[in-house]
Order: sequence, then structure tokens, then C-alpha cells
Amino acid sequence: MPSTADLPPDPRRADWRWQLRHRLTARDLGRDELPAWPCLVTPYYASLADLSDPDDPIARQFLPDPSELLPDGFGPDPFGEDGPAAIAPGIKQRFPDRILAQVNLTCAANCRHCTRRGLLGRAHAASLPDLLAALKARPKVREVLLSGGDPLLLPDDALLAWVDALADLPQLDAIRLCTRTPVTLPMRWTLPLVRRLARSKCLWVQTQFNHPRELTSQSIAACARLVDHGIPVSNQSVLLKGINDDPAVMAELCAKLQRARVRPYYIFLCDPIAGIGHFRTDPAAAPALRESLLSNLGGLACPRLVADLPAAPHKQDVLGR
Repeated sequence: MPSTADLPPDPRRADWRWQLRHRLTARDLGRDELPAWPCLVTPYYASLADLSDPDDPIARQFLPDPSELLPDGFGPDPFGEDGPAAIAPGIKQRFPDRILAQVNLTCAANCRHCTRRGLLGRAHAASLPDLLAALKARPKVREVLLSGGDPLLLPDDALLAWVDALADLPQLDAIRLCTRTPVTLPMRWTLPLVRRLARSKCLWVQTQFNHPRELTSQSIAACARLVDHGIPVSNQSVLLKGINDDPAVMAELCAKLQRARVRPYYIFLCDPIAGIGHFRTDPAAAPALRESLLSNLGGLACPRLVADLPAAPHKQDVLGR
């Protein structure tokens, strides 16, 4: 009887639906569940982690941490997504030229630093008629962000219904697909789906690679498939303590992203969300990180270091000297 190591890889693991059906929980991973935010991760993404290392930069992004239960002075909704920013169920507007629609309420992996971790359990998904009505009433809106959760967990036809309807609107310059599936579920980007999405001609993909080890051959191939079909891919990292706040780690990530033809767009300071205080870096150290990146990376590989602050009119640059 051959050992598991001698067996050929299970071809089913290459199917994104199989990955979703077999997502792992805290119990599967030998960890205690926390009441604040359930643990859920694809076998693919979990395989990138060393679960025996308490400081592993991949594992810490999906494994529950008791520090999440410590009071940190922040609430679940500092940006008013359930309040002033909501213009219809699942539809938000914080800035005058763009609207965000939560078209799905689940993700391939529940990131421990998620901005909406306190909201998704009670959120409502957007409807396409509501979004089209909101756009008609707001002719100055020129971009729509399809977000969630993760829109790529929708079936192909459901996702394409959103994209096709929006692509027909002359007022829109861009549709942004906000998704972490290139990182956590790269097999989702099948060639038939990418070919159909590419017909829109105004689609952009925004993703979130946070560590160089996330850029595997599979994730790089998924991004290449998008770029080769004319769909730009940009990256918005989150600055996470002990994961990517080392200048050398962040520089390696940005260089690898550029090599993969993914634009390093933003590095965000952690949002002021309850339960993620253990990920927050010292804001006073952020300018030194920015200076290090500027000194070691060319402009195309060097992202903006920004903070998203409640009530601010735009993303705030974190500047060095």
C-alpha cells in the first residue's frame, strides 16, 4: 500500500468548486474557533502555510487568534457602511465618483484582518436593479466596485450578468472586481470565464497579495491569464505586523508582483476595525517603510502607502520626510 506521499496529486483539487466544498474550519486545523469571526480557508491556501510555526505569515492570515477578543477601542463599522454610506441594501457610496456593491457575502477564505468581518454576518447582498437605479440617479459616478464578500464566488453566469449590465452603461469608465481569489483560489480564473469577462473592455481586477509566498505558480498563472486577455490587475496589500512590515519582505513582494505583471497599487495601514489590533503596525514607523521602498524599487514597483480614514474625502498618503 503506497504512502500518501507516494500517491499522485488529487486532480479534483484543481477545481475551484472542489476547493470551496472542502474549505477547512478551525476544528479541521486543530484550533479553537472564536465567536467573533469563523475560520474558513481553502485547502489550496492552507497548503501554503506552515501550521507548526506560530509566526507563519500565511497561517496568521487565516487562523483564529485570541488577541481578536481583546478590547481595542474600535467598532465594527467605522466607515458607516451600515449607516450614512448605505444607499440601498448592499450598495455603498463613500466617494462622489464611485459606488461599491456587495454582490456576494462569502469569501474563499476568511481573512483575520478583514475590514467587513463585523458586518458580513448581518449584511444584505446588493441587487442589480437597485444598483442600476442608483447609478441612474447619480450620473457623476464613473466607477463601480463589485465587492463582497468576494464576487468571484458567484457562478459564472451570475457574475457575468453584473459585469455585462454595467459594461453597457456609457457613464462608467471602469468596473472593478475586488477579489482575493488570485491569492486564495487561483483556479477560479478559468480560461472560459476570463475570455467572457474580457469582452467588457472596461474591467479591472483588484486583489490583495500580502506576502511573497502567496505568489505561487498557480496564482501567477491566474494573473497572467487576466493580463494576457487585456484585464489589468492591481494589488492592494494591507500592512500587517509580523507578516509584511519588514521592508525587505515588502520590497520582495512588490518586485515579484511587477514580475507577474500585477501593479503594486496601494499598501494600506490596517483599517480601524474591532478585533484586528494585533495586526496594526506603529504608524510612526510607516514613513520609514515608504522611504525604504522608494530607495530600492522603481516607480512601477513602488506602491502608495495610504490610510483609509473615516470621513476623509480620499485615501490619505502616509508621507516620509
